Amino acid sequence: MKRTALLLSALLAAVPASAQPTEKTNDQATEEGREKNNQLAQDAALTSKVHTALANDVGLKTLRAINVDSDKGVVTLKGRVDSEDTKQRAEAVAKRVSGVSAVKNELRVKGG
Repeated sequence: MKRTALLLSALLAAVPASAQPTEKTNDQATEEGREKNNQLAQDAALTSKVHTALANDVGLKTLRAINVDSDKGVVTLKGRVDSEDTKQRAEAVAKRVSGVSAVKNELRVKGG
């Protein structure tokens, strides 16, 4: 009986040491939070730069129909525009903006 109790005690003492989950430290979680916030801020700034460039080129009326989204340098253009030329111009303008690594042109031409 003592032998079983001793063995059981030894097993229970060993389990917590080997079965502890790997948890992030507060410093790691804080750093990940900072990185995420920095990326979100960079994406928002890039979206604003693309909006400004589009407003200067295609005009404010057309810009209202274009939704711009940025994710780690990749800009997505969505919405409806009046012509294929406007669609291509919007993509070209977005590609020229500093910080844009790629453009996904999902614009659709009205009536097309």
